[in-house]
Amino acid sequence: MKRLKNNYFYLYSFLLYVVLVFVFLLLANKFIKPAADGFVLSKITSHARPSDEIIEVVVDDETVQRYNWRNDSTKDISADILDYFYSYAKPKLVGLDVSYSSLRDDMYPKVKRFIEQIKKMNNLVCAFIPEYNIGGEDKRFMDDFAKVHSLDVKLSTSAPLKSKFAGIIDYSDILLKATKNYGSVLVKKDKNSDYVFNWVNVVKINDKFYPSLSLKMYLMKNNTNTIEIFDDYILVPATGLKIQYKYSDGLFETPVRFYKQIKYGDVNLSYSHNSVSAFRILDTYKALKKGITPKSNPELYNAQSVDGLIDPELFRDKVIFIGANISGPSADVLHTPIDHRHPGTDIVATVYDNLDSRMSVQNAGFQVNFLLYLLLCVPAFLIILRAKFIRGILALIGLDFIYLSAVMLFALFGYLTNYSSPLVCQFVTIVFAYSFKFLSENRNKEQIKSAMGKYISKDVMNNVVKNIDNLGLGGKRAIVTVLFSDIRGFTSMSEKMSAEDVSMILNEYFAQMEPIINKYNGVINKFIGDAIMVIFGEPIQDINHPRNAVKCAYEMLKKVSYLREKWLEEGRPKFEIGVGINTGEVFIGNIGTENRMEYTVIGDSVNLASRIEGYNKVYKTNLLISSSTYNSVSDCADVIKIKEVQIRGKSKKMDIYEVLRIDLDK
Repeated sequence: MKRLKNNYFYLYSFLLYVVLVFVFLLLANKFIKPAADGFVLSKITSHARPSDEIIEVVVDDETVQRYNWRNDSTKDISADILDYFYSYAKPKLVGLDVSYSSLRDDMYPKVKRFIEQIKKMNNLVCAFIPEYNIGGEDKRFMDDFAKVHSLDVKLSTSAPLKSKFAGIIDYSDILLKATKNYGSVLVKKDKNSDYVFNWVNVVKINDKFYPSLSLKMYLMKNNTNTIEIFDDYILVPATGLKIQYKYSDGLFETPVRFYKQIKYGDVNLSYSHNSVSAFRILDTYKALKKGITPKSNPELYNAQSVDGLIDPELFRDKVIFIGANISGPSADVLHTPIDHRHPGTDIVATVYDNLDSRMSVQNAGFQVNFLLYLLLCVPAFLIILRAKFIRGILALIGLDFIYLSAVMLFALFGYLTNYSSPLVCQFVTIVFAYSFKFLSENRNKEQIKSAMGKYISKDVMNNVVKNIDNLGLGGKRAIVTVLFSDIRGFTSMSEKMSAEDVSMILNEYFAQMEPIINKYNGVINKFIGDAIMVIFGEPIQDINHPRNAVKCAYEMLKKVSYLREKWLEEGRPKFEIGVGINTGEVFIGNIGTENRMEYTVIGDSVNLASRIEGYNKVYKTNLLISSSTYNSVSDCADVIKIKEVQIRGKSKKMDIYEVLRIDLDK
């Protein structure tokens, strides 16, 4: 039964631990993981150098003020920017991360130049955003859209890949017909925070797959439109590029490796790649139209100046991203690990850079994170159970230092683990382990106390536990009452009985005496064969210890009378006991060696009590007490005085008293 209880204790403890880990993991993923991942992405993985091949053209507040970037004029200004790159700069690729909403067919005369410019540019990729619900006309539009702009996909996964997307937002027939390349700019924020950790590189709309703007530009650079989807990564067969992903409701999300933002002096420019304000492109475009070229007027062309014209040759064979970063509530900015207002265009450029340079970060899978949990929690549990507190804490600090060093080293090379959750689990393990250790040690102590209490008095045991840190040889002097009881004729009786029968009688006798002794605050010091030695007054403090000792002896005699009748009926031998009591000063404490000690009393008063008990045989009595004990019970006990008894070991004779009866209520 005890073993079964122990098994239940361990089982319930384990189940409690599992529940605590599960709850804290949920809390950690919601409140700790976003900040922890943000720290690694902003401080560790961002050391990589961004590509100089990428240049961002930003429609900023200065551009808006100078060129009235509003309504229909937006299309004319956009046409100028595109024509600059088409006619003069000759970049390798151009990504247009700008949404032109409500571009209807009846607006064609007003936006004709913009549409015609888009038609000319085979290296231009425009942006779209998927949406959920569409109507009949939208479905026909999506059928045409899919024929031109969907990816050629080979599925090498058995996953169902269900999608909730059915169309795109604010589509335009005239823009669709003009644009040769499209890419998605859908943003998926972390569900537990506002952070953008991942980017949607592929989106499934209906039964077709579409690339992000960044991925489309990468595919165009490598003259391919084909990908192969495996269970946990996307392969571009033409280049061998593998893109890790996590799939959810039509979205293939890829972790982003952000780069440190460029500094101008002590000021961050919000961009991690080379950038230029759109108004400088427009100024240069106007100058070129007027014949003001870098050759004819080189003094006007200064890329380092905030207002200087820019030589188109700086953009030749580059990858250009055009976007807006205008102040206001509708600004295209997102919360990322490196900036609370990170321009969307810079994120799109960063994703392209990750793909082209193959510098994407890789998230560790469940197996690796679970292994990290085991490597942190199992040793932590064993350390706490086996090591002393200070050594255990130092060992845990060392373990965590090694763990964090390894995690940061892997992160430096772009391999990310969910390092915060194992640390949280370790914290739960530490708290649980110390609690478990405390409870287990208490249970063990109680079991030891219970077991040892069968060998020594529970009061002595409690005194030892109370002073556990100060155990040692020694003690103190105290006034106590010592009681000795002995079975009459036990030696001759035991010779006629088997050892098992003698043991049975003694056990029953002692079992009946113990409750009486405890009742009167007595402490059984030891069983000496058939004799019992009892101390009153220590370690249980009792000012009435002489009176309680006599009452205890009197009640013991009454109980023996009952047992004697019972045993006679059972055919067992008749026996009686004699009791001797003395009150006096003794030395009480631990006696023996440092490795083996005994809590007991020694002194002349102890010897006197033992010798008084022996005179019961001489005077045919059952209960004898010394004069020092009699002085405390004279008002409640009927006694017979035995004068001038020569006690062995005493030079003078002394009086002792036979107790006939005592008033137990006084």
